[in-house]
Amino acid sequence: MNGNSPDNELAANRALWDARARAHGTTPNDMFYDVDSFLDGRQTLYGIELELAGDVTGQDVLHLQCHFGMDTLNWARLGARVTGVDFSSTAIVRARELAERAGLTADFVEADTQVLPSDLADRFDLVIATYGVLCWIGDLDAWMRGAAMALRAGGRLVLVDLHPVFQTLASYEPLMADWPYGGGEPQREAVTGTYADPDLPMSAQEVIQYPHSVGEIVTAAARAGMIIDRLGEHTEAEFDGRRILPQEPDGTYRFPFSDTFLPILYSLRAVSPRTDTR
Repeated sequence: MNGNSPDNELAANRALWDARARAHGTTPNDMFYDVDSFLDGRQTLYGIELELAGDVTGQDVLHLQCHFGMDTLNWARLGARVTGVDFSSTAIVRARELAERAGLTADFVEADTQVLPSDLADRFDLVIATYGVLCWIGDLDAWMRGAAMALRAGGRLVLVDLHPVFQTLASYEPLMADWPYGGGEPQREAVTGTYADPDLPMSAQEVIQYPHSVGEIVTAAARAGMIIDRLGEHTEAEFDGRRILPQEPDGTYRFPFSDTFLPILYSLRAVSPRTDTR
């Protein structure tokens, strides 16, 4: 099997996320995943996805790339019936443990989000994926087809992610870009740490990420049969997923460029047609 095959790329990325699932939320310096405050009731969701999702009380929600389940379980706290999917077996084990500790009901499924199990078809009112999602997806069309497959007629996909412009940056000061804007070609690098706790020693691992432009993302959603209801490009964020931007006095983050700001995040809401055409 070719070392550059999709299967080997997936295995390399799964090894990284297995290691992160073992580490995240387990160290004193990890304020990104503060499990104790979550168990005390901390809400981990951000304003963008809450606004786009609306009231989820009594709805069936599928959370793609759920990691160890913290956000998934917060949707459950908001009244949804939730299912989380992740390709890391370690993450799924931890998610189930977290649900038990929190006293919350959730299903967690180990699966590649590019090949969702057929028993998830037509079951969900909302499919959601947020923050650090599509850069790990080699087959964007397959990911979107899976999301569309899981939705009931009239259901919604809500996707919030780092903006492809922001992802091109290597550093803000000095301003340097080292990543393509779109195209989907595999980008290989050795990763030695984690965003959740930069001081945590972790073995170097090769990972593969995939740059997708806004146009490619929207086109893939449309090709999967979904109707784009809303597309947002956000110049202000409640956190810096890259840890390279200066924090504003009000606690938010912006990407200054000349006398304006460039987008940090994008958000997409798409609707499955009420007359099912699949």
